[in-house]
Amino acid sequence: MTTNVLAASAASPTGATQGDDALYRKVSMRILPFLFICYVISFLDRINIGFAQLHMQKDLGFSDAMYGLGAAVFYIGYVLCEVPSNLLLEKYGARKTFSRIMVLWGLASVGMMYVSTPTHFYALRFFLGVFEAGFFPGIVLYLTYWYPVRRRAAVLSIFFAGVAVAGVLGGLISGWIMEGMAGVYGMYGWQWMFAIEGAPAIILAVVAWFYLDDHPKQAKWLSPAEKQAIEDNLLNDPRQLKSQKGHSLADALRNPRVYLFSFIYFALTCAVLMLVFWMPLIIRDLGISDVLHISLYSAVPNAIGAIGVILIAWHSDRKAERRKHFAFCVIGGATALLMLTLRLDSFVAMMAILSVAAALLYAAMPIFWALTTSYLSGMAAAGGIALISSIGITSGIISPWVIGLIRTHTGNMDYTLYILAVLLVASTVAVMVGTKADKG
Repeated sequence: MTTNVLAASAASPTGATQGDDALYRKVSMRILPFLFICYVISFLDRINIGFAQLHMQKDLGFSDAMYGLGAAVFYIGYVLCEVPSNLLLEKYGARKTFSRIMVLWGLASVGMMYVSTPTHFYALRFFLGVFEAGFFPGIVLYLTYWYPVRRRAAVLSIFFAGVAVAGVLGGLISGWIMEGMAGVYGMYGWQWMFAIEGAPAIILAVVAWFYLDDHPKQAKWLSPAEKQAIEDNLLNDPRQLKSQKGHSLADALRNPRVYLFSFIYFALTCAVLMLVFWMPLIIRDLGISDVLHISLYSAVPNAIGAIGVILIAWHSDRKAERRKHFAFCVIGGATALLMLTLRLDSFVAMMAILSVAAALLYAAMPIFWALTTSYLSGMAAAGGIALISSIGITSGIISPWVIGLIRTHTGNMDYTLYILAVLLVASTVAVMVGTKADKG
């Protein structure tokens, strides 16, 4: 599966040469598998609270609103530290930055096994957000050091497929741990889940220190001619150069498109995070009560989502088009969310609708970031990407808390789905009005 994904990411987009294809296939095979594994672990450690809640709320007496607030607190720490973390990556390099991030988030994730009160829950979720801040925008920034704009959607799709893969693994592994390890040494299953799923991040931090190169020019596995080819492709990328007005952080802060992109990302992540955090409960509401069965069923939409992300992003790169692909994904995803409110009698039909929503909304993410990074370069990319991500990801503060309140007071997700559909339509209008057709 990984080899096929990497082959897709290295496939020749419009305007590429055969020599370039071989070079970027080599680059992809070197850096993408490791970063993909790291991102899957990071997202798994972020979302496993969605599976833990199936038992954790009962064991600790937490309400839906308490759980929603705990999920939201993660993003407060995340938002506060995201821009500084990305600026540190630009200054000190990916190797040091990613190693620091992973060892700290791994320790915080393992520490979740000791939660016993709401205060413990909120504090550890906050610090998990602080420590993980900068990892995803850092990956986006890091990939701009290697790939020109025309290749980025397919490459970024690998990481958003990682979101879906984390959902699959979260369903299969988390469910098995919570059921199979419950009671071992007197601990709850969710305590074992946090301990087992948090430890790999610490190990990967050590590997990152020795494995990653900060820039192509430092890569000993590239020849001088290959390093020069990568640099030339970045410097002479017409899609990157057309709209550059400045390259500093101050330029990014003054760029109105940064704030337009922030709104678009906010709307999109509201919907994606709803799927990430609440999919287990959505499936439970469809009549599935056993936690292991819920975990297994949750793997289906995520697996379909992983395939959809890669295929749609690959098609976007091949056509060198972003806006229409984004609109197709987001409007289609909004329609699927609205169809979930119909509560069809067929469980298979409802799972199919949920799978369509996951595939389309996950696929919109790499297309969005491929479009966004075509408007930023230099220090403006480091600060601008992090600023867009940190403003947009405030959805993680608002969305889980609001959804928890809505579920607590109404007992269902209908009003949430209506609100998300409106936000998604607004984000599509923003993309079509606020960006150029020839970008990305």
